[in-house]
Amino acid sequence: MRLGIMQPYFFPYLGYWQLLANVDKYVVYDDVTYIKGGWINRNNFLINGQKNLLTMQLEKASSYTLIKDITIKDDFVKFLKTIEMGYKKAPFFEDSFRLLKDICQCPDKKLGQFLFNSHIKICEYLGIDTELILSSSFEKHTELKGKDKVISICKQLGADEYINAIGGQELYDKKEFAENGIRLNFLQANLREYRQLKNEFVSGLSIIDIMMFNSKEEIKEMLNDFKLV
Repeated sequence: MRLGIMQPYFFPYLGYWQLLANVDKYVVYDDVTYIKGGWINRNNFLINGQKNLLTMQLEKASSYTLIKDITIKDDFVKFLKTIEMGYKKAPFFEDSFRLLKDICQCPDKKLGQFLFNSHIKICEYLGIDTELILSSSFEKHTELKGKDKVISICKQLGADEYINAIGGQELYDKKEFAENGIRLNFLQANLREYRQLKNEFVSGLSIIDIMMFNSKEEIKEMLNDFKLV
């Protein structure tokens, strides 16, 4: 069984979804500390043909607080208006914007649950059938850290293969995982170009950008365009 484990992000880029779509189970890691300046509550979108960083407003978020315990104070009115302005001429605007509004209307204002719900909704839209598991929903060996905690979760959930983002090469050693009966691979995304109206292509934006400019069939091809190293 293939397992992926990642923190939840705010409408993350394609590589995140490639990993999520190509494992059997995916743990959304919400009971770890919030990273200030990361991608948990912000991402890049295409506004007026330029990359723009949009941020979700939070209540007293700090690096001492677990993601699941942080409260969202954003009403998403400005966010949705900005997205509408930037993407209203995109070919798949109507369906994508309807989904976006539905996600932003989530009644649960706890950051971890809100992001988990957004991942579920996008998976449904894109036809991704990976089982999503909220990390805070099951007991773990909380005294463990780093790779030891990841290996423990793999064993607990019955995984014999762990897929990590390419940046994990600096953190995890294949030999150490193999000694615990787990194959370790890293996903290297291929971020292919696609048409963004008449703008010069801007890579690495939120999955929302991809959904606005590509059909579900085209996105499915993108989700499988990667290599494991």
